[in-house]
Amino acid sequence: MKMRFLAVCTALAAATALTGCSLVGGSAEGSEKVTLWLMKGSASEDFIANFTADFEKGHPGIDLEVKIQEWTGIGDKVNAVLAGKGKESADVIEVGNTQVAQYVETGGLSELTLEGLREWGSKDWLKGLSDPGSVNGAQYGVPWYAANRVVIYNKDLFANAGVKATPKNRQEWISATQKLDKGDQQGIYLAGQNWYVLAGFIWDEGGELAVETSGQWVGALDDDKALAGMDFYKQLQALGDGPKDADEETPPQADVFARGQVAQIIGPPGQAAQIEAANPALKGKLGFFPIPGKTSEKAGAVFTGGSDLIIPERTGNRARAVDLITALVSEKWQTELARSMSYVPNKTTLAHVVEGNDGAANMAPGAAQGRATPKSARWAEIEAKNPIKPYMTAVLGGQDPKEAAKVASDTISQVLSSDR
Repeated sequence: MKMRFLAVCTALAAATALTGCSLVGGSAEGSEKVTLWLMKGSASEDFIANFTADFEKGHPGIDLEVKIQEWTGIGDKVNAVLAGKGKESADVIEVGNTQVAQYVETGGLSELTLEGLREWGSKDWLKGLSDPGSVNGAQYGVPWYAANRVVIYNKDLFANAGVKATPKNRQEWISATQKLDKGDQQGIYLAGQNWYVLAGFIWDEGGELAVETSGQWVGALDDDKALAGMDFYKQLQALGDGPKDADEETPPQADVFARGQVAQIIGPPGQAAQIEAANPALKGKLGFFPIPGKTSEKAGAVFTGGSDLIIPERTGNRARAVDLITALVSEKWQTELARSMSYVPNKTTLAHVVEGNDGAANMAPGAAQGRATPKSARWAEIEAKNPIKPYMTAVLGGQDPKEAAKVASDTISQVLSSDR
């Protein structure tokens, strides 16, 4: 999971570079310690302190130890805990929502199907968080929070172009962007290899990145529905000067937007702060709207980033671990986390709690349509090789979409279904 909106614990960065840093903890004599691993940047120090105090008050005799972990190298650390081979242990661990499948394959995860159905309101979970946490019909990851992309736009450029309302569907979006794309001004800055955005367009068309059949994963970019998603991407990308052979970080799209001649970008709302820092003149002039869908009835599908909570089988206190997750996903603490960190809560029924936060409120409609990458334990290898990026560049450069998609799909099939 790559999208993070706020950095916390900066004063502890050096301490957490190699090992987990304990923000709260240290068992009192005679008390029982419960250990929670959270990733750096997921929650503020105030949230952690307040949650810890509240949890310990509601569970006398429990000392909650919260350890902050770095994303770099976290896979090896989690696997060591799951295998019982390391010196460290944890009772509950935060993991990226798309990481759950690989930990299930490694072994050592506790199945949480019963609790999820009974206690944690699973019927209202965001699918982009809950689906990656479920493998072969069993729930291993409990949704904690979500974040996704929205359209960030320049209000002045919209007004100057006579675009009075933000678009609600693709047709309106294309029409508005055409009006905005004039002279030295770009209607939208969309890099040619922003494959997370492409994934949303593919899902909107009913296509997939890859599908599983009889235990084998097969790339699906050459399916007609997936190709329709790429066709829309090409239409939109042409209404600006984004590079065809680079992603949204090369150069950083927030920096390009900050120059003041780009009407729209697609990114996490947190990029607005980066834009304003680069160009203070834009402060108060930025707005957000959900990525439009094919119709006005619902927002477009988006890749849902975020985190799930897991319990290692080797925990010494599964009952307390369940209590801890129950507290973290409660309405009280979901509300506090969402409001303090500008996240989307884990349930569709809690979307209203971020209504006062423009960025988060505009994430919520997309989150309700959110998806995650295929639940293959080897998907990380796809992202490392990333055959989707050159496929996109090829199509934007004029190559036959079907042929380019077939090459990328074959690579996806080979990686996901070959023997290790």
